[in-house]
Amino acid sequence: MARQVGWYYRRRGSASCRKAQGFLAEQAIRVRQQVESRPNPLGRRAALRLARQAEKIVVARGRKVISFDMRTAPPDEDTLLKHLLGPGGNLRAPTILTGKTLLVGFNPEVYRAAFR
Repeated sequence: MARQVGWYYRRRGSASCRKAQGFLAEQAIRVRQQVESRPNPLGRRAALRLARQAEKIVVARGRKVISFDMRTAPPDEDTLLKHLLGPGGNLRAPTILTGKTLLVGFNPEVYRAAFR
């Protein structure tokens, strides 16, 4: 995939965001647009709009990884939102849109596969 990230949503102070940022820096992956979550919280509507731009969504929560093929088998909205939103009702950070793939959360194996 690309050596560039089109859009990166992050939260200062988040351990997962620090790991994602470290991975991007270590791999020399350029970020075109970075959005901080605290002054720019993205709720349900914005999360769904972002998800509809993707052909593939990969959600990582620790070691658990779930993928959605948005072209051939998109999940229903409730299922999708369950994976995209955090406990506060806003988009989870880190979230990265690279090409037509949306990466939610951080998992080093997922990132390595996405940025080969």
